[in-house]
Amino acid sequence: MVERPESRYLPIADHGLIGDLRSIALVGIDGTIDWYCCPRFDSASVFASILDADRGGRFELAADVPARTKQFYFPDTNVLITRFFTSDGVGEVQDFMPVTGSSDGHEDRHRLLRRVVCVRGAVPFRARVAPRFGYGTQPHTVRLEDGQAVFASADLTLALTSTAPIEGDDRDVWSRFTLLEGQSEVFALDRIEDGQAPRACPRTEAEEEFAATVTFWRRWLSASRYRGRWREMVHRSALTLKLLTYAPTGAIVAAPTTSLPEQVEGERNWDYRYVWIRDAAFAVYALLRLGFTEEADGFMAFLSRQMGQRAADRPGARGPLQIMYGIDGTAELPEREIPHLEGYLGSAPVRVGNAAAEQLQLDIYGALIDSIYLYDKWGQPISSERWDEVCALVDWVCGHWEQPDDGVWETRGGPKRFLYSRLMCWVAIERAMRMAIRRGLPADIPRWRETRDTIYRRIMSRCWSRRRRAFVQQEEGDVLDASVLMMPLAKFISPTDPKWLSTLDALADELVSDSLVYRYDPRVSPDGLRGEEGTFSICSFWYVEALVRAGRPEEARLAFEKMLTYANHLGLYAEEIGHTGEQRGNFPQAFTHFALISAAFNLDRALG
Repeated sequence: MVERPESRYLPIADHGLIGDLRSIALVGIDGTIDWYCCPRFDSASVFASILDADRGGRFELAADVPARTKQFYFPDTNVLITRFFTSDGVGEVQDFMPVTGSSDGHEDRHRLLRRVVCVRGAVPFRARVAPRFGYGTQPHTVRLEDGQAVFASADLTLALTSTAPIEGDDRDVWSRFTLLEGQSEVFALDRIEDGQAPRACPRTEAEEEFAATVTFWRRWLSASRYRGRWREMVHRSALTLKLLTYAPTGAIVAAPTTSLPEQVEGERNWDYRYVWIRDAAFAVYALLRLGFTEEADGFMAFLSRQMGQRAADRPGARGPLQIMYGIDGTAELPEREIPHLEGYLGSAPVRVGNAAAEQLQLDIYGALIDSIYLYDKWGQPISSERWDEVCALVDWVCGHWEQPDDGVWETRGGPKRFLYSRLMCWVAIERAMRMAIRRGLPADIPRWRETRDTIYRRIMSRCWSRRRRAFVQQEEGDVLDASVLMMPLAKFISPTDPKWLSTLDALADELVSDSLVYRYDPRVSPDGLRGEEGTFSICSFWYVEALVRAGRPEEARLAFEKMLTYANHLGLYAEEIGHTGEQRGNFPQAFTHFALISAAFNLDRALG
């Protein structure tokens, strides 16, 4: 009998997330860690059974008898609790990664702690640690000694210490034990240097680490100013965005995973463990809205380094900035496939790196300068050096906004003259003009104003379809695209303008399904890729916000509440929602969570 792939893979939504602001781990509702890269977001995987159930590697820790499971976050933290309800008792696994300071000289510390507790009755547990280094391609050795195991590969050495008895072979380590009410065991997985002794983790130390981690997250979250109706969902989104931040540089990754498919058995599988200028800039907007200025400080410093270091390297039509960078500012992100792994539910290829880094996407300049504008307004006044950088970017936009590009959705069907790209070029110039005028800063205002107004007229004349009575995806076209939802959000057009209201109705008729919004229809707008798409969650939240601004708050509230029902059990979202409500694509996605924060903020304000 052939085993169906569905029985070997948890749904993407059946996962929680833990991290230490350098890397993350996905923990399944069955207690298995099936994704973990060490020591950074973009490092090769140690556990990747979410991408290959047989060859990817995993860390299992679960009740050793049939059990119902539930998962939740310890309140106001990123400490994840997985509970096992058996016929004889209740046990739980407390998963977390202690957070060290970003400048304490211990950047190489990486500890993954799994604390097992019996809270009622008696529960037998089993554990199995099966690392597969280098995306399952790099061999390793195992050394067992005094309740400790050292897994050594060519590039990485990990040490497992356990208060429970362990045994193993030349690849894996396992344990079986029974806990009575009040008893606990601890498993700690540490990165160590070659020749370094494993670091023990007795129960008392695990309790102290647990308390310190809880305190860290609660102290961080206490800075939030949001007191609205959807506080729990907003704060979970904020905590998620913080987890996606790489503390040493201030970079914010788009998602912590690679190659989770947008369509099962399709080819829309991408590596999102990098810093998209657009995504991170929008995330800064959301965090600033809530009162988190430290993250904005860090990201603005990251951006300034890129603007200063890369501008001279990318002259001409390609632009002064790439659309994305590595978490340390690396510009080279070559895309390759890992044929050794079968992909989630057999959805090959598994990709590492992202060739979209070579694309031209003009919209990034609008997102970037808008975030700088907001940081200048709500954070710190812009410095003279950074203002010079902004002026250089705006001058480049003024000279290149007309050229076709690959667009916000990173299609691979060739450059086009997208409305969204024009819109965000307008935003880049308009926000820079606001800063210049408000601060009295030097700028070529006449040229900027002329270009801004020309872009406005171009959009209004060439991106308006009389036949569709709507703004459309690209110049002289007829295809609808959800990215136009940003027009009123970016203050380009009045949210009650008749042309915009007509567009909103057209989008609702063609791209909206039960509050869920498709980006576009690839059948009428080929994007160079095979397969179909699910609905795109950021667009669904943009739709909510557009309804709010159009003076339809009750309709917006219903759409928002419906959208909340598509979150997973922990309030997390992947990139897309499939036809039956399943999460699709890399998980969780920053783009979605910042849009949730913005929609909740503006909807709550509209409802009064």
